[in-house]
Amino acid sequence: MKYAYTILYVESVSETIEFYEKAFGFNRKFLTPESDYGELISGETTIAFASIELGNSNFKRGFEKISKSQKPFGVELVFTTENIEKDFQSAINFGATEFEPITEKPWGQKVGYLRDNNGFLIEICTPMKTE
Repeated sequence: MKYAYTILYVESVSETIEFYEKAFGFNRKFLTPESDYGELISGETTIAFASIELGNSNFKRGFEKISKSQKPFGVELVFTTENIEKDFQSAINFGATEFEPITEKPWGQKVGYLRDNNGFLIEICTPMKTE
């Protein structure tokens, strides 16, 4: 078995794809003609977005939609970078909001938290040092 996708359900797939392209530098892999599903080129695991409507058609019992006015879900996407201060600020410049400022952890890793244009949590961090 292989972990292949993370799919976030959003109000506007095309706006979310554009946000991730600008804020984090990812490239678009795929967007349906209906703009109800799209994917980013993000490494081995694909980050994908699907419309709320598509989610409603998939999940007959419903699901909890993200809200920027509520606390975020206890799930995050994590992006590593060697240029954390620059990339963290760049994401804010393109519409991300700071959730927790960059701090250095006791093991030496720098970590900061943002919310994307939908309200999902994004962790920006330096790679873990291996010895």
